[in-house]
Amino acid sequence: MTRHLPNILTVGRLALTIVFLVIILYSPRAENPFLLLTIGFFIFVIAGLTDIVDGWLARKLQVTTRFGRIVDPLADKVLVCGAFVCFAIVGRPLLFNLSESAHGILHWGVAVILIAREAYVTLLRQRAEAQGFNFAATASGKLKMFFQAFAIGTVIVKMGLLQNTTWAYWFTSVVYIAMVGSTIISGIRSTQRKLQRDA
Repeated sequence: MTRHLPNILTVGRLALTIVFLVIILYSPRAENPFLLLTIGFFIFVIAGLTDIVDGWLARKLQVTTRFGRIVDPLADKVLVCGAFVCFAIVGRPLLFNLSESAHGILHWGVAVILIAREAYVTLLRQRAEAQGFNFAATASGKLKMFFQAFAIGTVIVKMGLLQNTTWAYWFTSVVYIAMVGSTIISGIRSTQRKLQRDA
């Protein structure tokens, strides 16, 4: 049972992700959006912690598997890409005095960039794994994930507490720029990495 714990945590993260995405979509219609988004934020944090713990356990127990290397990043992609698609659907975050159409271009543009990067790297990973190469996460990929997770948390807090605060507009904009930049850079670096065959 212990050897399967990392994969169980990964599957659990997928379940938490579904709940989190539903919360984002429902929040604009909720009677108490602050409470709902607070719950969503804690679910997101828990999901993020499972991402840290399952990898650590897999290495500590020496049960790193091909299944884990494929499904773990897939769970991350569903969480991140799903969150930004849901943000685009509900039209958040609001930034400065941008028009509705400008917000739409921004929100969907970010979502498309993230999905394109993740789809591309997933194809690279599946091809590498099929040929017996280890395509585990790299430092640039982990940094990208940090910025994406931080951006999601930033949007949730802004939606719940700081809808029209000037400094929150600037802070969210800077976080978005850092996130998109790290996403593009990590995608490029994925094509440049040297692969090693599984032992």
